[in-house]
Amino acid sequence: MDSTAADRFEAGRPRLASLAYRLLGSAVDAEDVVQDAYLRWHAADRERIEVPEAWLAKVVTNLCLDRLRSAPVRRERAAGTWMPEPLLDGDPMLGPADTFEQRESVSLAVLTLMERLSPVERAVYVLREVFSYPHSEIAGILGISESASQQHAHRARGRVAAVRRGGGEVDPSSARKVLEEFLAAASSGRTERLVALLTDDASAVSDGAGLARTLWRYETPARVASMMRTAFRPTPAKRRLAGGSPTIHLGRVNGWPAVLAVLDDRVIGAVACEISDGKVAAMHGFAAAERLTRLTGTWRRHRPDAPVVARW
Repeated sequence: MDSTAADRFEAGRPRLASLAYRLLGSAVDAEDVVQDAYLRWHAADRERIEVPEAWLAKVVTNLCLDRLRSAPVRRERAAGTWMPEPLLDGDPMLGPADTFEQRESVSLAVLTLMERLSPVERAVYVLREVFSYPHSEIAGILGISESASQQHAHRARGRVAAVRRGGGEVDPSSARKVLEEFLAAASSGRTERLVALLTDDASAVSDGAGLARTLWRYETPARVASMMRTAFRPTPAKRRLAGGSPTIHLGRVNGWPAVLAVLDDRVIGAVACEISDGKVAAMHGFAAAERLTRLTGTWRRHRPDAPVVARW
């Protein structure tokens, strides 16, 4: 491949990676798909490709759909252990963030919701709402009619709207204040204050550090508060298990305010929180090392503010 063709691909790599991440919910899988697309670009008769960006978007989208439809992926996601791979703000894979729809599309709530959409609905939603492709082009990418593309988009938008919290986007400073209060209550074991900081329908999900066969789910404010008190109240046994005393930072994961536990320059735990009307409505907890590898890499390049807890 000549350098011009290679440079053209590399210039579009971040956009292709953010497309693949939104479709798959996994940065690792997104990187694999983009590399496969590179190999196809290398082997293609590029003189016959009129619009390289559209050709590459079609290749990446269909590689993602092939992966989503594969039997191993279906079995893995049906087993109840799948969660989106968290990305720290500043990661280029989060992609465009100019509009509310673009930012919402990488929220942990929407990435989780995508699992309930068909692969084609998922692709239409992302191509239309995030990357602003017209339905005529989406139809060509997916091999469907333009009217079918419109119908898939309508259904997908309806499902996304159904999980959208009231109040719109939250001011970062307000979200930080809620998280600081929540962390202080959890660290001190004040369950009553924790419950007061949760919405009436608050829920939480955790990967259980990868030790459980299924995800750990908590569906009531009382259970969420109990889980957070147990997780964040420091004890000597927890420090031994962690390998030391981590520092606790506040950051943003997939656009949500998050609590990050950092030890020896490595993120060992992250809890991302959805804020609604000044309270915590949903929480996603990550402690499995394989889910935090990329987030740690971004952390090292773009460190958030000083720790809110210097020694947990």
